[in-house]
Amino acid sequence: MKKSKRHIANLEQIDKNKAYSIEDAIALAKKTSNAKFDATLEVAMNLNLDVKKADQQLRGAVVLPYGTGKSKTILVLAKGEQATAAKNAGADYVGDVDMIAKIEHENWFDYDVIIATPEMMPMLGKIGKLLGPKGLMPNPKTGTVTTDVVRAIEETKKGKVNYRTDSFGNVHGIFGKASFEDEKLVANLKAFIEVILKAKPTTAKGNYVKNISISSTMGPGIKIDLNSFDK
Repeated sequence: MKKSKRHIANLEQIDKNKAYSIEDAIALAKKTSNAKFDATLEVAMNLNLDVKKADQQLRGAVVLPYGTGKSKTILVLAKGEQATAAKNAGADYVGDVDMIAKIEHENWFDYDVIIATPEMMPMLGKIGKLLGPKGLMPNPKTGTVTTDVVRAIEETKKGKVNYRTDSFGNVHGIFGKASFEDEKLVANLKAFIEVILKAKPTTAKGNYVKNISISSTMGPGIKIDLNSFDK
């Protein structure tokens, strides 16, 4: 794929052999964003984990202090009081068996997040093959299977970001938009990194964090100095 002049010029602004402070990396990511729209900023952390071991597979969620800059459409699967509470808390769609049937029979995916009470999970499990590949299956580790649907809705609206290790021990997450003030991006990125550091499995050996880099949508990767935060 041929790279544009702008992309090549942006690459030249980044020293591939240098690891930048969080503040400098964010300023550079914004400066070298290739997108003509408000680009999303993403962090990638390469961790020294053996993901073949179940206890070294990380999965969870981070509520970013300044959100992601993107609103999410929420479907809540609950009954009775929890369903009423979900409607009052501003969920976009609320239902139970009717919604599950709609997903199954109509291939309905007009939402970004599903929050479910534990009693709904046996029925949801039956359509796991539809939801799983799209990353929509609720999970207790990300707070989307819960008895407190109101809190889950509030956290999602504030800017909750899910993370999980891939087969190479990498964790990816978004931490805002290029239009955000630098200070807010710094706070969001530090919050994300801090949660991953706290999630270090007790069985992990050696240096836990091997590499951290950030990038904007379509922009080049920028390495972060591992000494620029408390490991």
